[in-house]
Amino acid sequence: MNRQKPASSEASFNGGFVHHPVMLDEVLRHLLKAPSGMIVDATVGGAGHAQAILQARADISLVGLDRDLIATTAASIALAGLDATVAHANFAEIGETLGSLGIGEVAGCLFDLGVSSPQLDNPARGFSYRHDGPLDMRMDRSQTLSANDIVNGWTAQELARIIAFYSDERYARRIAMAVVSARPIRGTLALAEVIREAIPAPARRKGGHPAKRTFQAIRIAVNDELSQIPLALQEVVARMVPDATGALISYHSGEDRIVKQTLCNLAGLSDPSRFRGLPRATNLHPPAIELVSRRSCQPSASEISRNPRASSARLRAFRKLANNERAV
Repeated sequence: MNRQKPASSEASFNGGFVHHPVMLDEVLRHLLKAPSGMIVDATVGGAGHAQAILQARADISLVGLDRDLIATTAASIALAGLDATVAHANFAEIGETLGSLGIGEVAGCLFDLGVSSPQLDNPARGFSYRHDGPLDMRMDRSQTLSANDIVNGWTAQELARIIAFYSDERYARRIAMAVVSARPIRGTLALAEVIREAIPAPARRKGGHPAKRTFQAIRIAVNDELSQIPLALQEVVARMVPDATGALISYHSGEDRIVKQTLCNLAGLSDPSRFRGLPRATNLHPPAIELVSRRSCQPSASEISRNPRASSARLRAFRKLANNERAV
């Protein structure tokens, strides 16, 4: 059954939400090993992954969450006729959402993190540094904080902190000072130009668009993306049945670092910064999961050639342990 909160007028679906699921073969390889039951797609988007999972397994049902009303509308259409429930919710609300739907046990989960292509490709959403649009960047447009508040309201110190922390931008302080000096900034192209001018000319000529990292950092701050990952993942793992499987796709070092650390903690590993030897911690709870691989998995060369945006994707997978089971 397909259920969804009523959509606002801004969420009307016109067929333009096209979802190219990243690393689909790899996701299926892991999630199709799950026991029969409920799969949680915590970031359902246009439902590309969800649709493929449901079509491959008749004994699987799925609940998909997304904070973007346009995405939940698209997902509801894509999953019509399949055993799926779609909910407008942030994955930080995953425990509350599953509880409200009466879902106690979970057979698998998928987190496809970051921003979606339809969000990037729509200038009106304000995510793009290549096309002019408002300084928005809200995934859930019912929230108050927007990119405009950060760009035109935060101090240079606050700006430099998030740009450095969320994107590892070498010139974070220079960019922050330039943004404050250029206020008021109106629109994404104006912001991109301020950022470009703040970066030394030699550095502009390599590493892609000079505004890419700063736009990423502002987007993460607007949507509070990284702090939600550990809590959401812990909520899902706590509901997983033995042998349930999970897959997480991240798109930049900050996301992947948090995913890796959270998984290591849940696996009872003492040193999340390295996997070799997989040392066990003595001061943590018994391991709840085991990692499928020491390293993340990357997209194939053929997938990157078809979808260049997939090039930065990293997938990590795990299996839920039974009580008292030791990880291999």
